Amino acid sequence: MPLRVIFMGTPDFSVATLRAIVEAGHEVAAVYTQPPRAAGRRGLELTPSPVQRAAEHLGLQVRSPLSLKGEDEQAAFRALDADVAVVVAYGLLLPKAILEGTRLGCYNGHASLLPRWRGAAPIQRAIMAGDAETGMMVMKMDIGLDTGPVALTHKVEIGPDMTAAELHDRLMPVGARLMVEALGRLEQGDLPLTPQPEDGALYARKIDKAESRIDWTRPAGDVHNTIRGLSPFPGAWCEFDAGGKPERLKLLRSTLAKGQGQPGFLLDDALTVACGEGAVRLGEVQRAGGKAVPASEFLRGVKLATGDRLL
Repeated sequence: MPLRVIFMGTPDFSVATLRAIVEAGHEVAAVYTQPPRAAGRRGLELTPSPVQRAAEHLGLQVRSPLSLKGEDEQAAFRALDADVAVVVAYGLLLPKAILEGTRLGCYNGHASLLPRWRGAAPIQRAIMAGDAETGMMVMKMDIGLDTGPVALTHKVEIGPDMTAAELHDRLMPVGARLMVEALGRLEQGDLPLTPQPEDGALYARKIDKAESRIDWTRPAGDVHNTIRGLSPFPGAWCEFDAGGKPERLKLLRSTLAKGQGQPGFLLDDALTVACGEGAVRLGEVQRAGGKAVPASEFLRGVKLATGDRLL
């Protein structure tokens, strides 16, 4: 018999799982998402979340409370009389009353191999750390931050030049399929739960924009992982001399390259940059106010050559 589900999510990453749950025939009692946020060039237009837009398209009830700590919100949650809550990148901490507000509890789709990279930015942190693999996990939530027992796991390889955007898109359908499998097994009373080990726990703290400026004195591997781990948002960046004044340049793709030199200096005319150890070749960049372009196209409009410096 299909489950009665409360879905909780906010960004694009969550939408595939919501759609998959509906397509699998489960009843979605309500969708919880973050409230509309200011957007647009002047920040005056309120924009609903991707999950809200998807839920409204599917004809589902949408709720967007600022907090779930109040007794009224918790009572409204319980009144939905759901079998289970599914959480995918919702963005609010769930108090105990919410975790216990359905018959079978709350299950989270998390984009890492727990206990590694608990927290807000597991995709970016895995790449920035140079991990060779990650995955999706379905876990039963408890009062801790991504500390609950794991039900199902699907591992995914991280390619040497894979960006955060590419890994995001690879994990999204994997997570959707895994959650539908978990709900099917939960419906049958056959969903295993394995406690997480204590060893190997790492916290994937939220990305701070202060991390995004490239330090060319770091080894090439670290520079490369920072560029791809922050691509496309917030985007790693440096500065270059644009006619006597510094201009910011967002770095979106790179590869490791051969060469050695003074950190930040160009080793050739193809945007190969010396690092503290080794070098990286920039593959895609974006000028302030411009669009992302291949490095070769950028160089057609900017006079940068061997011996010039990126700051």
